Amino acid sequence: MASLTDRLARAFSVVRTHRPGVSRHVSDLRAYVPTSSLTSIESRPYQTPFKLDWNESTIPPSPAVTTAIQRHLAGKHHLNWYPEVSCGALRSDISDYVGHTASGILVTNGSDDALDLVCRTYLDEGDEVVLPVPTYTHFEVFAGASGGQLIPVRSPNPLDKNIGGVLSAIGPRTKLIYLVSPTNPTGIVYSEADVREVLASAPHAVVVVDEAYHEFCGYSVAHLTREFENLVVTRTFSKSFGIAGLRVGYALASPGLIGDLLRLYNPKSVNALGQVAARAALQDLDHLAAYVSSVRVGMEMMQEFFQAHGITCHGTPANFVLVSMSDPSAFARALAEVGVYVRDWSDVEQMEHLVRMSVGTAEQTEEVLRRVSHTLERMPRLLAN
Repeated sequence: MASLTDRLARAFSVVRTHRPGVSRHVSDLRAYVPTSSLTSIESRPYQTPFKLDWNESTIPPSPAVTTAIQRHLAGKHHLNWYPEVSCGALRSDISDYVGHTASGILVTNGSDDALDLVCRTYLDEGDEVVLPVPTYTHFEVFAGASGGQLIPVRSPNPLDKNIGGVLSAIGPRTKLIYLVSPTNPTGIVYSEADVREVLASAPHAVVVVDEAYHEFCGYSVAHLTREFENLVVTRTFSKSFGIAGLRVGYALASPGLIGDLLRLYNPKSVNALGQVAARAALQDLDHLAAYVSSVRVGMEMMQEFFQAHGITCHGTPANFVLVSMSDPSAFARALAEVGVYVRDWSDVEQMEHLVRMSVGTAEQTEEVLRRVSHTLERMPRLLAN
């Protein structure tokens, strides 16, 4: 008689498995495709790279961050225990930095986590999500995965804001409105008057203002969360503070709205080193100010350079510029050959001729522009319109 092992082997040999279908909310979604150049950079160790494709900080974080992480790792229980689940110490530091009550702050795994949490908390199937486009496309994935129906609002010129269009798109089924200020990739800033008008027109919806680039811009509507229960402002430590690799962000809102988000919040989602690093970064605001100031100088240098070459360059209040090229894909590929990695936006509607370039310090920008100049001299056809 065959052994049990043999019988089981024969039984399972005829089993055919099939991959289950994905959720109906997910089946039609276009995946968010990050445009990181890390693989290309690692394949060219002989170059000093300038990674300008993802709007990260172009310099390491404050030395205080490294010191704090080293101190934490020197402790007896550095990585084997879960992180502080309430992020209490970090929330207190953010409260001091922003001037916002700690009970209205939720620390998240990057601001992406906050955006996803808002969508999962508030959206039911068929709820409408109004958003000016082009915009940060990962939010579109979060909203769609929660059953939201995207209602895009366009302007004739994508670099111009269209608050009138946003207001016209608001209806009884509108549940979320998403404004990025400054907008990635266009640099549009929404004023307090703009946001007030949207909030007043949609008391039945949650208005999200994504302020990922706040420190560069210097303008915020976070104070309106004390007045409006349906406003949430998201921010991140990934840009100006230089700790994108540790994934720390936060949401600012009324304590009541934060309470709603806590229903689905994963209290273990913000890792220990991220919390340590963010706290240290907030203790060295001089480092932050010096970096932001140097980026502004770099922004002016970029605009002057491209203008001198007859190329349209749109500066922004964030840390990136948009450059108009006849063949943006060829321009991006050519720059990659000399170690300058930029984001080609030509596959996005209304952005067909645009390349986005992050801006670094003045010293870094000088070298970047030297390489750009060499590339344009070598490939003059890139200048043809």
